[in-house]
Amino acid sequence: METGKQLTGTLAVAVFTAALGSLQYGYSLGVINAPQKVIEKHYALSLGVWSERSALPENITEGESPPEEEKHPSVVMYWSLSVAIFSIGGMVSSFLVGFIGDFKGRVKGMLMVNVLAVAAGLLMGLSRMWKPHIMVIMGRAIMGFYCGLTSGLVPMYIGEIAPKAYRGALGTLHQLAIVIGILLSQVIGLDFVLGNDEMWHVLLGLSGAPAILQTILLPLCPESPRYLYILLGKEQEARKSMHRLKGAYDPAHDLEEMRREKEEADKEPRVSIRSLILSSVYRQQLFVALMMHLSQQLSGVNAIFYYSTAIFTQAGVSQPVYATIGVGVINTVFTLVSVALVDRAGRRTLTLVGLGGMCCCAVAMTVGLKFQNDYSWMSYVSMAAIFLFVSFFEVGPGPIPWFIVAELFSQGPRPAAIALAGCCNWTSNFIIGMTFPYIQAWMDCYVFILFAVLLLCFTIFIYFRVPETKGKTFEEIAAVFQKKKRIPKDNAELEQLKSSSDA
Repeated sequence: METGKQLTGTLAVAVFTAALGSLQYGYSLGVINAPQKVIEKHYALSLGVWSERSALPENITEGESPPEEEKHPSVVMYWSLSVAIFSIGGMVSSFLVGFIGDFKGRVKGMLMVNVLAVAAGLLMGLSRMWKPHIMVIMGRAIMGFYCGLTSGLVPMYIGEIAPKAYRGALGTLHQLAIVIGILLSQVIGLDFVLGNDEMWHVLLGLSGAPAILQTILLPLCPESPRYLYILLGKEQEARKSMHRLKGAYDPAHDLEEMRREKEEADKEPRVSIRSLILSSVYRQQLFVALMMHLSQQLSGVNAIFYYSTAIFTQAGVSQPVYATIGVGVINTVFTLVSVALVDRAGRRTLTLVGLGGMCCCAVAMTVGLKFQNDYSWMSYVSMAAIFLFVSFFEVGPGPIPWFIVAELFSQGPRPAAIALAGCCNWTSNFIIGMTFPYIQAWMDCYVFILFAVLLLCFTIFIYFRVPETKGKTFEEIAAVFQKKKRIPKDNAELEQLKSSSDA
């Protein structure tokens, strides 16, 4: 019997179009790093603090910044703000994901917020026409605000339109697009491409380019059937949308599932962020969702990128920037592996394998950093640990938290849950970015022991608390959590409650 499991051209276009927002998110994450010295020079020129150092032209090549200790405090402040403001924008806007997703719909919501991305791209692309430090900071703030929204809207939309059999693989495409965006920004940010004195503003301005393509394609994408039926009550439009997404099939089974979900949602008041936090009904799902996002950001993966260039340099790599790009390639390849495995091995299994492998790599990294001055070959242990760490991250802990939140919650609380999880992700990312240099200075090479302990704790938590969602309907996943809260109706349920109460 036909169940609508096939992948259609319309579904492929819809997922690709949505993932363009994720590509833009990844590009914006990585684009600011490569041209740092060039941008700092233009900040200094604009602020009028470059002249005191320009008397040494023989020692400073084109597009190169002077030694670290000679940087003017104003340049350091504006540069730090350029980097940090992106996360702050994402933290603020992540709270609005649910409101925009429900108010305008998933497709129109993504279309509407593209105005922000284009405006941010124009501000940065035209930054040399006025004060670059002001225009770049404004552009990065607006782009961060946009990315906070798109990092919630994209997984929400893909999770709702994907057939159950492919929900994991299609959900993983959000993370795949992010890492492709990061890799793309690393490659075209090379000095001989766009990361130079003449073209750096174009490099930053291209951050808004995917939004233009997405704006052209979004009108071709069907709205989420779950949004149309459960939130708006438009059964015929939902049916039409399902036929466009899944081809010719009998949607009765899917409609019945949505009807039951709508009945459950109608019994309860609208689930806002505040009511979701206070509700005991969704407490377990919310705790699991937040812990999954914390495990992604507190895993130490950003610290790996922080250390990679220095470790590659010490290992004798003449061009460490290319080795760092190699890490980006590994990122992309193993996210593809996750796409292939997530609907076979399952979300829980891949996350456990990823976190466990990262824990072992963090220990190996600590050993390599500790002894690389005593034994030259230890640098290669550190390099191998970097590549393996990133590989394990992208197999599970990187992509899965983004879409599993949409699976853990029914239609009513889903937007609020995605907003909270996104805010948790952005906030922890910001905290790690701001505090890691201090933690690293305090713990030195032992910093990865801290991450190893955190990874072990997250592995244990997921083993005992996170259910497998592979192949389950949204209703069945919700029932896994609700089962422990309901008053038992017979002895079998009583025994099950007793056996699970110790967990």
